[in-house]
Amino acid sequence: MAETFKFELVSPERVLLSGDAEQVQVPGAEGQFTVLPGHAPVITTLRPGVIRVTLKDKGIDDIFVKTGFAEVNPEGLTVLTEHAFITEEADPRMLEDELKAVEEALASTENDDDAAIAHLNMAISELKALHAKAS
Repeated sequence: MAETFKFELVSPERVLLSGDAEQVQVPGAEGQFTVLPGHAPVITTLRPGVIRVTLKDKGIDDIFVKTGFAEVNPEGLTVLTEHAFITEEADPRMLEDELKAVEEALASTENDDDAAIAHLNMAISELKALHAKAS
């Protein structure tokens, strides 16, 4: 039997996903990393991307996040995010709306805010890839 750890993804609206995970791939600020049972403690910000969760006895869920924080300890992983959605629940219209909102945010961002511009461009790239997959 594979070892598991507690995974929880929380947004202001609700707990989006909670369960016993075998592994979780996380889009960390400094790159993608995989959390396994007994992982060393880590706290990181998230870049826009897809969190891939392998839940025990349930399979794989992909969740898009724009921003957030991940806290890893040997017992589990908690992700806090302002906005996230399960990619299988997203239809092309929803993805278009998400993409439009991010493009508008990019257009209103100050030119000297390189970090915000890079973050928004990454979100646009990820949303375009999800839209192409959903279409």
